[in-house]
Amino acid sequence: MALFTFPRRTDPTQRRSPTGLAGRDFLLLLVATLGTFSNYAPLVSVVSLWSAEGGSGLGGVGAATGVTMATTVGIQLVMGRLLRRYGLRRILAAGALLLGLPTFAYPVSSGLEWVLAVSAVRGVGFGMITVAGSALVAELVPPGRRGRAVGRYGIAVGLPQVVCLPTGVWCAQQFGFTAVFVVTGAVSVLAAPLAGLMSGERVGEETPSGRESSGQGGTRRPTVGLRPLAGPWAMIIVSACALGGMASFLPLTLKGDAAAPAALFVLSAAVIVGRWAAGSFNDRAGSGQLLVPGVLACALGTAVVAGAAAGLPAPAVLASVAAGLYGLGFGALQNDTLVTMFHRAGPQGHGVASTVWNMAYDAGTGIGAVAVGVVSQVVGVDGAFAAAAVLIGLVGPLARHERIHETAQRITPAPAGEPR
Repeated sequence: MALFTFPRRTDPTQRRSPTGLAGRDFLLLLVATLGTFSNYAPLVSVVSLWSAEGGSGLGGVGAATGVTMATTVGIQLVMGRLLRRYGLRRILAAGALLLGLPTFAYPVSSGLEWVLAVSAVRGVGFGMITVAGSALVAELVPPGRRGRAVGRYGIAVGLPQVVCLPTGVWCAQQFGFTAVFVVTGAVSVLAAPLAGLMSGERVGEETPSGRESSGQGGTRRPTVGLRPLAGPWAMIIVSACALGGMASFLPLTLKGDAAAPAALFVLSAAVIVGRWAAGSFNDRAGSGQLLVPGVLACALGTAVVAGAAAGLPAPAVLASVAAGLYGLGFGALQNDTLVTMFHRAGPQGHGVASTVWNMAYDAGTGIGAVAVGVVSQVVGVDGAFAAAAVLIGLVGPLARHERIHETAQRITPAPAGEPR
């Protein structure tokens, strides 16, 4: 990382106002996030199309996304050790480079082995970005402004998926794959120096003694176990499987240049709307209330996508409507499962909850892409989406149980500071 200069942290007691340099650092983080996710989002579908150009079967097409998500989850397992050694800004810069530089190598070959090797390296970079980026939000923004900061960071993550996911497919069809790979590789590489431009100053939380915490959660270890998080974890990983399948196979299933980009645009936009609306609702009604509607919307939307893939009338329109329904449900489910995990983890377990949730999301996306590809070789793409819809429906009773549990916990809350 000698390419970038990372200034030393200054004395926390002499840090500047949060409205000054810390605001500048947060803006740099948002721009870097836009750059890196403008690489990741479009290539979920474009790399699948590129693999198909090389003659890969349906299983190989899904394997590209699966390998990316596998190495993403793998690096997340050791991120605690890497962060302690290198720090958030260096990890963010390294992740942007590992995501962007290998992208330039895709045009060398569309053969499956080459595509999987490049995708594996990019997955490592993406895993580093997801962990370091979300952690920097808490480090750069004071507690009183963290809610708005998380919302803005969510827009920086979601906007490239709304715009670039469908646009990437269209650009590949109109201008060729190489152009897409060069542009997306460049925007991620250019995001790396932004981490070096950050001041390194940290806006920490005040402890009862008046001294600032370390910004890394202090030395106390979270007391929460994984069992209370298992229910929300199961719902998010199962529902994310459909997302991986749609992103990888809709471009191969829908006929017409605009059909797949339109469906992917609706899907990405609906996820953002679902997350935003669920956040406002949860603040009023409490967590857990949208778990059942979210699961049902995901299952129904995936089932209708299966119908579009099977050749029902107006498949392009049907797929867009179905993608919107799934996106709204999945966005609501993302918000509600994460908030539920935070509540159950308690104040000292937020890091554990965040890691478990992100790993479920990324693993589900990868597993879904691979599974839809493998199953579709036996029963077709429509049959694979139908199977995914049934799988999501099977967690409906679990969602109902978790909603009842959350409601009961609000009536009889656990003692202060204890996980639920």
